[in-house]
Amino acid sequence: MIKVISAKRFPKKPRKEISQILFENERTRIETIISPRGFSNQKGFWYDQNEDEFVRVIRGEAELLFEGNQFVKMIEGDSIYIPAHSKHRVERTRYETEWLAVFYKK
Repeated sequence: MIKVISAKRFPKKPRKEISQILFENERTRIETIISPRGFSNQKGFWYDQNEDEFVRVIRGEAELLFEGNQFVKMIEGDSIYIPAHSKHRVERTRYETEWLAVFYKK
């Protein structure tokens, strides 16, 4: 079956991180995420997901922090693969940042 997914309208200047699931089945989830300028996850918070994750920065700039104090700076067009259970967080966004995230189970 062919299905069109209507994109919800995101606010022009979001005050918090927002996301929309574009596709989902039992093994894969694809999301678009908007992080506002200056966004960071709470101190002490870590994503610790059961799925592998592939992330691409569509626009903007951000810095991720991985457990062990490893920082990864990402700019528009950069992608990263994050294996399941790799603890990480958004340390900060420099500009409003749009992400495309693909979560999948092997």
